[in-house]
Amino acid sequence: MTPVSVVVITFNEEKNIGRCLESVKGIADDIVVLDSFSKDNTKSICDAHGARFFEHHFDGHIEQKNRAISYAKYPHVLSLDADEALNEKLRKEIKAIKENFEADGYYFNRLTNYCGKWIRHCGWYPDRKLRLWDSRKGKWTGENPHDRYEMVKNADIRYLKGDLLHYSFYTIEQHMYTINKFSSIAANMRFKRGQRFSYFRLWISPLWKFFKSYILKGGFRDGFYGYVICKNSAHSTFLKQVKLYQLWHKEKTKK
Repeated sequence: MTPVSVVVITFNEEKNIGRCLESVKGIADDIVVLDSFSKDNTKSICDAHGARFFEHHFDGHIEQKNRAISYAKYPHVLSLDADEALNEKLRKEIKAIKENFEADGYYFNRLTNYCGKWIRHCGWYPDRKLRLWDSRKGKWTGENPHDRYEMVKNADIRYLKGDLLHYSFYTIEQHMYTINKFSSIAANMRFKRGQRFSYFRLWISPLWKFFKSYILKGGFRDGFYGYVICKNSAHSTFLKQVKLYQLWHKEKTKK
């Protein structure tokens, strides 16, 4: 039997974290929660589920997730976000894997709930995530706020059935707030690496994003909320370009 550490980062997640930790019962041999100094009941809920609770100032999704792994008791790690939970089929698959952990890592589909509706199109499903792995053979990388786990070259990565349930946004207002926050982070990252503003991307990228997600990816099949998601995705693309323009304009005026 291969022991597994479940690792989660949190900040004010009292609405979600209990469901997340409840879903790993019978799977987790160790639970690590790395928190960014929550002001709500996140800590007491984690304590009630037997998690080992740590705190550290948030300095980026990638940095925080790699830091959280360093607290794990075991090298084999199941990494979850606080607003995620395993469905029963995925729970059974992971239990079976623990009996014979052959691969270096395992990925599975993520199914997102948006304002109470499960979204199966818009490019949101199947949203394959690599979340179960031998932490000695990889690390979190990518570009904040969009992290990804990258394993060593030639790693043996396999697929598990079942869904990772993602309870993303409870309201459209919450989605808009996140879009504004994440578009600022993305624009700053692009600015720091020297990406220039482009009028072409400002005009074309949002149109292409909507067409791709709503038409090519079947967002229209998700009804009203499918349309909202696709429009918001296009708006997010637009905001990244607008904010990148502002950063370069500010830099220019300094000189």
